[in-house]
Amino acid sequence: MLETLIESYGDGAVLAAGGFLVGLLFGAAAQHSRFCLRAATVEFFEARPGPRMGIWLVVFFAALAFVQAAAALDVLDPSQTRQIAATGSLSGAIIGGLMFGSGMILARGCASRLLVLSATGNLRAFVTGLLLTIVAQASLRGGLAPARENLAGLWTITGGPDRDLGAVFGLAYDATALICAALLLICLVVARRMGSPTSHIAAALGVGAAIAAGWIFTFAMTQVSFEPLQASSVTFTGPSADTLMGLINARALPLGFGVGLVPGVFVGSAAMALFTREWQLQGFEGGPSMLSYFAGALLMGFGAMLAGGCAVGAGVSGGSILALTSWLALVSMWVGALATQAVQGRGARPLPA
Repeated sequence: MLETLIESYGDGAVLAAGGFLVGLLFGAAAQHSRFCLRAATVEFFEARPGPRMGIWLVVFFAALAFVQAAAALDVLDPSQTRQIAATGSLSGAIIGGLMFGSGMILARGCASRLLVLSATGNLRAFVTGLLLTIVAQASLRGGLAPARENLAGLWTITGGPDRDLGAVFGLAYDATALICAALLLICLVVARRMGSPTSHIAAALGVGAAIAAGWIFTFAMTQVSFEPLQASSVTFTGPSADTLMGLINARALPLGFGVGLVPGVFVGSAAMALFTREWQLQGFEGGPSMLSYFAGALLMGFGAMLAGGCAVGAGVSGGSILALTSWLALVSMWVGALATQAVQGRGARPLPA
C-alpha cells in the first residue's frame, strides 16, 4: 500500500500525511490526558505524586511496551534508527537535558506541552513556543550552532550496541516487551489510585500509541522508499524549527514527517479542546512572568538541540527504543527540573501553565 501511495503522491507527501495523522492522535490524546513532564516533576518534588505523575508514567511505559512489541514482531528495527546507529553525545545529553529540564520549569511546560496548549487559546504558550523554536533553529544551523557542537563534542559515544541499552543488558525484544507490558499494567493501577480519571488514562495510552505509530510508519517508509530516509517518531523542537523556517524562507514548504506532525498536533489538540469546551484565550500576567517564560524558552530551545530532542522526542520517543543517550537526557531533564523547582522555592505560588 505504501508503495502505491509513494508512486502516486511521492515520498514527501506520504510522510507528511502520516505525520499529520500521528499528530492528530498525539494532540488530542495529550490535551485530554494533561500529559506533561513538568507537572509530573513538580508533583514529585512536592512529595505528593498525583494524577499528572500517574499519567506521565502511563505514557512512558505505554510507549516502551508498544515500541518494544513492534520490534519483537519485526515491524520495527530500533538498531537502524539514528538514535542508536549514529554517533551520540553523552555530554550533550547531560548538559542539554539539564538545561531543558530547568527551562520547562521556568516556562511552565515542555516543547510538546506548549504546542498543545497553544491550540487551546493559550497565547502565553504560543509566544513562548515561538521563541523556543527560533532558538532551536539558531542552535541547529545558526549562530548558536558552534557552541552546541563544541559542547556535544566533549564526550561522545559510537553508534551501535554501545548506545543500545537492550544490547548492553542482553535483552531480546520479546523479553523487553513483556517486562514493559507488566510495568505498564502496574502504572495503570498506580495512575488510577493517584486520582487520574479513566478517560485521562485511556488518552495517555493514546499518547504512547502515537509514539509507537510514528516509529512503525517511518520505519516502514524506509523499507519501501528509494530516497534515503531515517525512521523517527514524535518530537517537536527540530520539526517545529523546520516548519517555521520553511514557511519563512521557502515558497513551497518541503514535505516530511515532522512538517505534517506539527500541524497535526495543533489541530488534534484544538479539536479536543473545542469538543470538551476547554478552548479559552489566555495571556501573560505582567512583565516578571514574561521574563520567566522567555528564559525557559531560551534554555529549552538550546537544550533540546544539544540533548538530541525535547522531553517527548528524546525522553519518550528515544527512550522507547532504549537509546542510551535518550535515557541519559531524560534523567538529566528530571534533575534539572527538580533543581530549578527547589531554587524557586517549595510552596511558591506557581505561574499558570
